[in-house]
Amino acid sequence: MTSSAEKIYPSRLEPKQNAPRVSLFDRVRYYLPTIAIFFAVLIGLEILVRALSITKFILPAPSAILEAFVASVGQLVDRGVYTGTEAVGGFVVGCGLGILVALATARWTAARETLLPLAIAANSVPIIAFAPIMNNWFGVTNQFSKMAIVAVITFFPMMINMTRGLTLVDPSALELMRSYAVTEWTILREVRIPNSLPYMFNAFKVCSTLALIGAVVGEFFGGTRDSLGVFITQEAASSRFENSWAAIIIACLMGIAFYVLIVAIERVVIPWHASVRASDEG
Repeated sequence: MTSSAEKIYPSRLEPKQNAPRVSLFDRVRYYLPTIAIFFAVLIGLEILVRALSITKFILPAPSAILEAFVASVGQLVDRGVYTGTEAVGGFVVGCGLGILVALATARWTAARETLLPLAIAANSVPIIAFAPIMNNWFGVTNQFSKMAIVAVITFFPMMINMTRGLTLVDPSALELMRSYAVTEWTILREVRIPNSLPYMFNAFKVCSTLALIGAVVGEFFGGTRDSLGVFITQEAASSRFENSWAAIIIACLMGIAFYVLIVAIERVVIPWHASVRASDEG
């Protein structure tokens, strides 16, 4: 028997037909210009720094940054794992609360009118204002203080995107479901939540980068030397700027890995969505 969700969203259950298979060569050719530009920028920066004798206070040479990265990659990875734990913990808490609040605001108008202004107000406060407060609440060296900062800055994008996905539903789909005299819970499960999944994963992508930014910036205001943020500030204070840039590279790689992981999960969870199909066929 075909369920109501299948009637409303048949595309997610239909296999892709006549979809062109993308070969490894085509993928390499697609990304080759990006790779070439990346290395061209690095070579250009190296030449520029050496030709103009730019001091490392402004910008170390890429070769010096690479040398510092290779020399201390082990301890940088350890610090990256420490900071990554804070980012992932805050990401889970912030996005989880954002989803729960979105479910409440989508279901009850009173909750939307009450919680949405509070969420907007919390999002308008910069990280530098939250960091001292969270450090005072949980302790400067406590990882929960950084997780709380990450949770605050990831909560709003998730709540807004999830609320849009739950409320911007095709009216004909709602009319069809209500013609079956189903409960609001069934409408939520069969219509609203499937419709919100693309919005939710878009929010996950945004929050994956915000989580790392929040964790690192939060560490600028105090923490243990095991963290990337403290390492970056201390190395810069000691004029070892190439080490600071090497730590920034670790943070960038972690952010990219986190984003790619979200994209991979999205392809598994919602392969029926147009954006996923387009990227597969492109």
